[in-house]
Amino acid sequence: MVTIKEVKSKSDLNRFIKFGIDLYKGNKYFCPPLIFDEKNTFNRKKNPAYDFSDSVLYLAYKDNRLVGRIAGIINNIANETWNKKRLRFGWFDFVDDLEVSRTLLDAVRDWGKSKGMNEMNGPVGFTDFDHQGLLIVGFEYDSPMASLYNYPYYERHFDDYGLRKEVDWIENRVFIPDGVPEKMERIAKIVTEKYNLKIAKVRSAKEVVSRFGYSFFDVINAAYKPLYNFQPLTERQKEYYCKMYFPLLNYDFATIVVNEKDEIVGVGVGMPNISEALRRCQGRLFPLGWYWILRALKAKKFKYFDLLLIAVRPDYQNKGVNSLFFYDQIKYFIKYGVEYSETTSILETNVKNQSNWEYFDNIQHKRRRAYIKEI
Repeated sequence: MVTIKEVKSKSDLNRFIKFGIDLYKGNKYFCPPLIFDEKNTFNRKKNPAYDFSDSVLYLAYKDNRLVGRIAGIINNIANETWNKKRLRFGWFDFVDDLEVSRTLLDAVRDWGKSKGMNEMNGPVGFTDFDHQGLLIVGFEYDSPMASLYNYPYYERHFDDYGLRKEVDWIENRVFIPDGVPEKMERIAKIVTEKYNLKIAKVRSAKEVVSRFGYSFFDVINAAYKPLYNFQPLTERQKEYYCKMYFPLLNYDFATIVVNEKDEIVGVGVGMPNISEALRRCQGRLFPLGWYWILRALKAKKFKYFDLLLIAVRPDYQNKGVNSLFFYDQIKYFIKYGVEYSETTSILETNVKNQSNWEYFDNIQHKRRRAYIKEI
């Protein structure tokens, strides 16, 4: 028999976070999250998503052994934006036992129904900046820091519960050429001249904020507005994510495109892959986790790059602005010895964004899925 326990204490939260790491111990593809970041995510005082969201965390026990976990989330802004009464679920991990997964899903379903929700959707997080999408293809590839990894048996458990596909995302591995492709260079020059654009290189988080404020995130809000499940970032979230991510960036790989008014019209950001460093420290900054992470972030040479996001202001879309991101960054890929880049997840229906990779040799190697079920 499976027993469900709601997370109420700090020790419960530690077990909740640790289970998601311990379940994958020894798996060479899984990238552990930082325990510190996970604790902040579920801290109602620190995570600004709690300004408009509610959540519940559950642990599952069987034969006095911890065998699973799940988070239920209600994002009220997203529900208002999309006119939904949607329960989100994420941080859903479990041993290969159908009784365990069913009992956990039942627990969040019942919680969501008690809050007036009529459908459940996952795996997703509070916002698009959290992990989302069940991995269903590509288990034999390394998992970047920004992506979920799960065992292949998870899909069977989702199907067993009657969850059905709502959307799929695809990911590509893009191989870096020896120089800027001639066609891309030609398009980049035409675009900059025709629309009076330029690349604004910044060297620090402080410089980004002092020059542009949080308009970096305004571009993301505008570009991502029509995308699946997107919740526009609030002012507190902009500040939160700025403090969380900007200090980690190597600004060679932060491309900001501006117009003649020095307004941001597009952003493209990536970073060296730090999965191996995170596996070494198993989610802990101390005693030596900080050293391995910093070493990976500041590496002079690395072969594996994670593309985190690309966003173009709607009034500048379909004008070739995307070409400027790659035109700018290829020289840095060559400088650092990068062999390939892992792309961010792109909706399978977003053919326009998938065309970004047509300039390069690439393989489509991963697929993720978000599920839906009426409750």
